[in-house]
Amino acid sequence: MPNPKRRHSNTRTRKRRTHDLMEVRATTACPTCASRDQYVPLARHRVCPVCGYYRGRAVIQVKTKDKKKAK
Repeated sequence: MPNPKRRHSNTRTRKRRTHDLMEVRATTACPTCASRDQYVPLARHRVCPVCGYYRGRAVIQVKTKDKKKAK
């Protein structure tokens, strides 16, 4: 393997790395449960972890937590 003869300058290195930034994932609000005072940032094309709906259909059954247990 050939090795570089001279060191790249900082400017040249940074010009090459300008496209290596991480992109922020696009998120949306769930159309089913967003109206119920819960805003959960949801990745597109994913099932909502709060209500279990995807594209208007119940896909998974979500377990709910009981706030107060009966004595």
